[in-house]
Amino acid sequence: MKKVVLAVLCVLFFINCSEEKGKTTISSQQQKSLTAYVNPFIGTGGHGHTYPGATMPFGMMQLSPDTRLDGWDGCSGYHYSDNYIYGFSHTHLSGTGVSDYGDILLMPTNEINFHNGADGKKGYRAHFSHDNEKASPGYYKVLLDSTNIDVELTVTPRAGMHQYIFSSPENQYTMLDLLHRDKVLDAKIEVVSNTELQGYRFSKAWASDQRVFFNLKTSHPFTHTFQTSSIESDDDGRKIALQFLNPKNEPVYISIGISAVDMEGAKKNRETEIGTKTFQQIKTEATEIWEKQLQKIVIEDSNEEHLYNFYTALYHTMIAPNLYQDVDGRYRGMDMKIHQTTDFDYYTVFSLWDTFRAAHPLYTIIEEKRTSDFVNTMLAKYEEGGILPIWDLSASYTGCMIGYHGVPVIADAYLKGIEGFNAEKAFEAVKHSAMQDKLGLKSYKENGFIPVEEESESVSKTLEYAYDDWTIAMMAKRMGKEHEYALFSERAQNYKNVYNPKTGFMQGRFNNTWFGPFDPYEVNFNYTEANAWQYSLFVPQDISGLIEIMGGKDKFETHLDNLFTAKAETSGRNQADITGLIGQYAHGNEPSHHMAYLYNFVNKPYKTQELTRQILTELYKNKPDGISGNEDCGQMSAWYIFSSLGFYPVTPGTNQYIIGAPLFKKATLNLESGNTFTVVAEGLSEANKYIKSATLNGMDLKRSYLTHEEIMQGGMLVFTMTNAPSDWATQDQNIPKTSIEDNAIILAPFLASGDIAFKENTEIALEVASKDSEIFYCLDEGNFQKYTSPFKISKTTTLKTYAQKGSKKSQVLTTNFFKIDKDLSVSLETVYSNEYNAGGPDALIDGIKGTRDFRTGAWQGYWGKDLIATVDRSKPKLAKSVTINFLEDQGSWIFFPTKVQVYVAGADKKFRLSRERNINATLKNDTPNITKVVFSINKPNIQYIKIVATNLGKLPEWHLGYPNGDAWIFVDEIEIK
Repeated sequence: MKKVVLAVLCVLFFINCSEEKGKTTISSQQQKSLTAYVNPFIGTGGHGHTYPGATMPFGMMQLSPDTRLDGWDGCSGYHYSDNYIYGFSHTHLSGTGVSDYGDILLMPTNEINFHNGADGKKGYRAHFSHDNEKASPGYYKVLLDSTNIDVELTVTPRAGMHQYIFSSPENQYTMLDLLHRDKVLDAKIEVVSNTELQGYRFSKAWASDQRVFFNLKTSHPFTHTFQTSSIESDDDGRKIALQFLNPKNEPVYISIGISAVDMEGAKKNRETEIGTKTFQQIKTEATEIWEKQLQKIVIEDSNEEHLYNFYTALYHTMIAPNLYQDVDGRYRGMDMKIHQTTDFDYYTVFSLWDTFRAAHPLYTIIEEKRTSDFVNTMLAKYEEGGILPIWDLSASYTGCMIGYHGVPVIADAYLKGIEGFNAEKAFEAVKHSAMQDKLGLKSYKENGFIPVEEESESVSKTLEYAYDDWTIAMMAKRMGKEHEYALFSERAQNYKNVYNPKTGFMQGRFNNTWFGPFDPYEVNFNYTEANAWQYSLFVPQDISGLIEIMGGKDKFETHLDNLFTAKAETSGRNQADITGLIGQYAHGNEPSHHMAYLYNFVNKPYKTQELTRQILTELYKNKPDGISGNEDCGQMSAWYIFSSLGFYPVTPGTNQYIIGAPLFKKATLNLESGNTFTVVAEGLSEANKYIKSATLNGMDLKRSYLTHEEIMQGGMLVFTMTNAPSDWATQDQNIPKTSIEDNAIILAPFLASGDIAFKENTEIALEVASKDSEIFYCLDEGNFQKYTSPFKISKTTTLKTYAQKGSKKSQVLTTNFFKIDKDLSVSLETVYSNEYNAGGPDALIDGIKGTRDFRTGAWQGYWGKDLIATVDRSKPKLAKSVTINFLEDQGSWIFFPTKVQVYVAGADKKFRLSRERNINATLKNDTPNITKVVFSINKPNIQYIKIVATNLGKLPEWHLGYPNGDAWIFVDEIEIK
């Protein structure tokens, strides 16, 4: 792609460290402006999901072109591979994996046409070429070549301005479309005068009730035409065509303010921030603000491609979260009511599962004031909505992703000394999040882990809850809350309960057995957008403990080596988020982001230095598909910022940053306090990627980590680089350490062998991973006894177990065993998908029934193929009825079969069709549903019953997965009476 051509501004700065520690002087040296190194098109291709339009730092408005109406790669509204622009809307999401926004679409054109042209018929959309497209921070320009209209866009935080240059004074139209993109709940356009419109748009997509009000002012008078149909329609009056009266063919300007509060707020936002300013004034101010914003980190290096990557990444970390508050301090809270404050700025779009890892830690360094505002925002949301958000969007709890990662953001800010919020209220809020009973937390608290059968993504949720709990423990410890410190430091060790010492991976526990057959490459419902390779190292709070349970430093290093050299393929479910693979390290998705730095913890920092250089230079490029996965509201970019500087926050909640290796010869962080922290890499080159030695403020630095205080106090970190691994920071006393020293837990026992569903009998063996622990068990309502050796059961039984060491006990776990009718067996002519095996070949007759959540492991799944299962009753006898359960969860590509047939046979195995039922499987249904298909047979001498369920095959046209996706059949129990 051509580099973005940028006019103007040369900024005078050249930073030299003065003799006074941590202070700088600025001498004059003309240099290219930093905004010139921002390429907003990076991430607009591939699966980056970014947008190229105009926005301000953390601003409310994102004024950008829309080239795509739906689909996963249309989440931001724009994709670089597209050729048509539908218009320019005023809200967009950056790098998310779910679509929303695209509010208040304006499109200049040369005739009235209320149709958008998405079906290929003539409409108001227009063809464009990237050759005639430019973007820079706060500015966007494009030529609509099919209508020969030049469009330029620029913004303030809450308002924006369009400039249209038509080719002729005749036929100058602009369409305002409030029905664009997602489902509209309510919308209205009011004509205030022949130069002013106002209105609102309420919609439902990812956010269940998003409300945007607008006020629009034009530079030229217009006449207007509303969309109307031959019959009265709810859509009428939600699109309007403006025809401008412009005989001199001057540029047409449209200024627009938006608000989540009301139309008056939108007008005040527009009048306050734009008023009588010209387009050029607004553009210049936007550029100046962005230039100042980007100067928070100044890079000096001769590699321009790296500079483009760096400053675009820095830009991407600064466009979310988004301001959600009018100029008068009013905002719409999580209770949908209007609140007002001038004590802090209120924000939305917190992609916390992603951004707690590096984006928010970056803000604690270069955005201290905003970090305080972010925390105050979360506390306000807690008071308004009753709980801290996980992923909030426009006053809506989306319920998206896992964990409660507002907790580490708040705890990390508190522990790093960020001020300006009520610490007691903050602790109340973080503790409240952890004490809920939803999303698996009830079983997590009771068992010390989440069982597979209780909650989907059980392994990932257990691991992330444990980390979040540790940050609560650290906050409690600092505040002198001893009871909470003990409670949450114990909960922080729950990760050990999902570690299988035999496989060496974090693994699901299904009825207290290990979920299997186990394949670490398999993407299944036990993990969140990942597999066992990609989640088994997520224990940032106790890396020392993780190393210990995995067998020590040598075995841990071997595991890391195997991770990065494994085959770069996954099995099981297709997961589009798993991208940027180096072995099984998936840089395109967040659970992997800390892994390259773990070599420092086993005395091998040179391996971290190799890998971070590889990731920085291979997985970030100055081109549209230059980001290896969803940008995720700044997290992918924050990894680049930290890692190119030479350090990374492996464990937010500590004050440590783990050192990798710098990518630039010199980088200076200009902190809000006035201090500066400078990183210099002497002798740096493509070959010289290893650290030979380091000094911090002139003193030898022999350890492979920095502290937050060292950075914030200012100073100079100097690396001497070399072309081969060295022994720098390889001694035990110089490596980082995160560990949980207090309140050690006793791990709960697990079933090493024994079938949950059996016919004659099953032998049960128990084991526990805690050293020197004793196991106790009881059967049904009997007394607990010490476990000494395996034992057999031969009937349906309830087993309870716990482990004990001294006076400390583990949780008591309960496992139910089911005895299957010994006369029944089932054979499968089609093969189920292993990730949805429901316990194995006998799952369809084991008596264990699934719920509406397919992820809990009791459903057997067949992808793109029919189910053909034959039940053998061992001898001919009366068959009264057959019942088969099927699941429908269309959003997860699970559809009812189109036809279910029952064939019967006697001992001779000569099957004949007995009953069949057709099902309208393509009937759209937004909620999961179970259907029980019951057939009346009433035939004697039936030994074999064959079930054939016909798969829908290709997904219907209305489905997100069309045209390439195949449907699943999920089947549960076959019951014969």
